[in-house]
Amino acid sequence: MIYKDTLPNGIRVITEELPFVHSVSMGIWVGTGSRYEDKKIHGISHFLEHMLFKGTEKRNAKQIAETLEAVGGQINAFTSKEFTCFYARVLSEHFGLAADVLTDMFLHSLFKEDETEKEKNVILEEIKMYEDTPDDLVHDVFSRTIWQDNSLGQSIIGTAETVQSLNREQLLDYYKVNYVPQNMVVAVAGKITRNQVVDTIGTLFDRFGGSPNPVNLLAPQISGGTNYVSKDIEQVHLCLGNPGLSNQDSNIYALLVLNSVLGGGVSSRLFQKVREEKGLTYSIYSYHSGYTDTGLFGIYAGTGPNSVNSVIAIILEQIKDIKKHGVTEEELSRTKQQIKGNILLGLENVSSRMNRLGKSEISFGRIITPEEVIESVINVTNESVIEIARQIFQIDKFSLAVIGPGKLNIDFPLMLEKAGI
Repeated sequence: MIYKDTLPNGIRVITEELPFVHSVSMGIWVGTGSRYEDKKIHGISHFLEHMLFKGTEKRNAKQIAETLEAVGGQINAFTSKEFTCFYARVLSEHFGLAADVLTDMFLHSLFKEDETEKEKNVILEEIKMYEDTPDDLVHDVFSRTIWQDNSLGQSIIGTAETVQSLNREQLLDYYKVNYVPQNMVVAVAGKITRNQVVDTIGTLFDRFGGSPNPVNLLAPQISGGTNYVSKDIEQVHLCLGNPGLSNQDSNIYALLVLNSVLGGGVSSRLFQKVREEKGLTYSIYSYHSGYTDTGLFGIYAGTGPNSVNSVIAIILEQIKDIKKHGVTEEELSRTKQQIKGNILLGLENVSSRMNRLGKSEISFGRIITPEEVIESVINVTNESVIEIARQIFQIDKFSLAVIGPGKLNIDFPLMLEKAGI
């Protein structure tokens, strides 16, 4: 059973009771991420996530790491463009300990000056590592190409310049504005009861208050175009695509089917055509990232400098075919079963369940059940796939980001024109 409770201070608590498992996963979700940052403090959400692991009055950084690992548990966190999550997984008998560690970090982190400077250097090294990973970096270049100066185009991690400029006072100010009850969700899934969760979380957050400042998000203006970054590497990494759909769009399920058929796995069209039949790439896939009011549909491929145009041509050919004819009955049936299987298999993992609960509540303000998603996917028709393909893949809204060696002869507008998208 899934339950939703709201504490007196406004924190939403979501509990999924799973008496047949042995573990519990808990996440504290905050509705802030890189999209909510001004340019001057770009990367502060990610920096703040790091700092909450650096010590409280009760535990130093080493003790935070050791406490749950000592009982076989795990603790970690991540930052996205629109939310941040701190989470842990332990045996059910250690739920109280996990909740205490997470809330201690969340409420009582010290933000010591020396730890702040030390962690700043850690993040600067993380940025260097990221810059040396072109198959990851190209997605940020792609986002910047589509959204330009909008905050959605910013990388989550920040830049060396902005991270270097951040200080303790800025971190504390950002924390006080965004880490407030009305902007939070606590999600718990596992061998636990609703009463245990509400009592424990209610006690630990009893004195926690504050009100969020209203945030006016700028609607992203789509710029598009081509962006090439030259690096001394062997392979070319490219990402092409278009603006997608928001999380709230009712057509999201047709797009989910489209994505799976086009590049969602080893049986997808792009994997079979580009890798298996032509041998032009090792890695190729498509994806969709949905946000509050917009989205991004991208196709990634890594290939040799001499094969770039051939790979792009095949991608555009498949897009054109889906826009015109949609998908086959066999593809439609197989993809629906694939998505259903992925959803149901994910339910066997308590961390996956907790993530689904937390992300659903923080993004939509309600729980979208697996049954609801499966039913919506089953109802997708070939006509709806064609309709969403024509909506997404508009020739004047394509963007291309490329990271590769030297100069490449890629005339993307001409390729789009020749493809007849």
